[in-house]
Amino acid sequence: MIKLSDRVNLVKPSATLTITAKAAELRAAGKNIISLSVGEPDFDTPKAACDAAKAAIDAGFTRYTAVPGIPELRKAIAAKFKKDNDLDYEADDILVSTGGKQCIYNMLQAMINPGDEVIIPAPFWVSYPDMVLLAGGVPVIVDTTAENGFKLSGPQLEAAITPKTKLLFLNSPSNPTGMAYSHDDLAALGAVLKKHENVAVATDDMYEKILFDGKTFATIAQVCPDVKDRTITLNGVSKAYCMTGWRIGFCAGPRHLIKAMAKIQGQSTSNPSSIAQKAALAALTGPTDALEEMVRVYEGRRTWLVAALNKIPGVTCIMPDGAFYVFPSVQAWLGKKTPAGVVLKDDLDVCAWLLEDAGVALVPGTEFGAPGFMRISYAVAQATLEDAVGRIAKAAESLS
Repeated sequence: MIKLSDRVNLVKPSATLTITAKAAELRAAGKNIISLSVGEPDFDTPKAACDAAKAAIDAGFTRYTAVPGIPELRKAIAAKFKKDNDLDYEADDILVSTGGKQCIYNMLQAMINPGDEVIIPAPFWVSYPDMVLLAGGVPVIVDTTAENGFKLSGPQLEAAITPKTKLLFLNSPSNPTGMAYSHDDLAALGAVLKKHENVAVATDDMYEKILFDGKTFATIAQVCPDVKDRTITLNGVSKAYCMTGWRIGFCAGPRHLIKAMAKIQGQSTSNPSSIAQKAALAALTGPTDALEEMVRVYEGRRTWLVAALNKIPGVTCIMPDGAFYVFPSVQAWLGKKTPAGVVLKDDLDVCAWLLEDAGVALVPGTEFGAPGFMRISYAVAQATLEDAVGRIAKAAESLS
């Protein structure tokens, strides 16, 4: 038998993909399953992007491109950063990768040495700690609370920094909580970072465009120009433009780091899909009507869902600022019994029970570093959402 590397044994499979596979298995067995586990928009890719992809194929634009991405796309991304975030970058400061996840992976491989510490506020996107481990780094998890909007505070950041700290992760709006850092929140973090010049910042802004209640998006390099030269701003077209399967992420940062990340990419996947790059270019430079309508629909679903969840005994849920997730607490259910006599010891038990008994697939908060919670995606039709919440409410009534 081939012996696996120590490296691969450090990481675990993606929780969301595991749950999605289990839901599909139950569905194939004839069970009626509603999946609220996947972080994928339920809207179509904009027509302009699809048309650009077809035109690229027809024009024979199907060969290798420059590893960091085609120049016109990198220029369009630089223009996006200037227009949306008032950040000045040139094409050579930008890397286009096969999804936002690869940008993050490239960054960590290019930055992190064995033993370097990376501060990750919890709840966190499931892949951050595992990618840090794969780079030989040490994830330093800092817990946040619902009472503080699941956001890292200045004092918490200060307390977490050690001589080994190399990087801070931020994610706003957040997967899984949907909460966003305000200008003032980021200014407080920036004040701490100014005192620690060896600490860089990676800000994952993938859900930037999906923000509600008229809130204005802020990113740390914009709010704190003093830390721009050690900030990597990560983004992509997956969520805002409903292009998850097209696999185009991008980032901007210090040129020497971007070049190092491109070197990593050149020895792994090389360039992102030439056709998907043309589609992303069209999405970034095309009409925004579809995006605005999508955000309006998500905002309505969010407001309805939070109110509905808070009516279920034992569930408490704060109102998120953006993305398409809510992150309710089910801690009041722990220790209770299901009709089959099973004691719900933790959120993993809760989600397993809801999948088997109610036919609703959710992701346990433990996977995001937040035991006692669960993530619900509302990137589904309103009628489907209402059916799912009805099932959850009925299941809750059966607990004793």
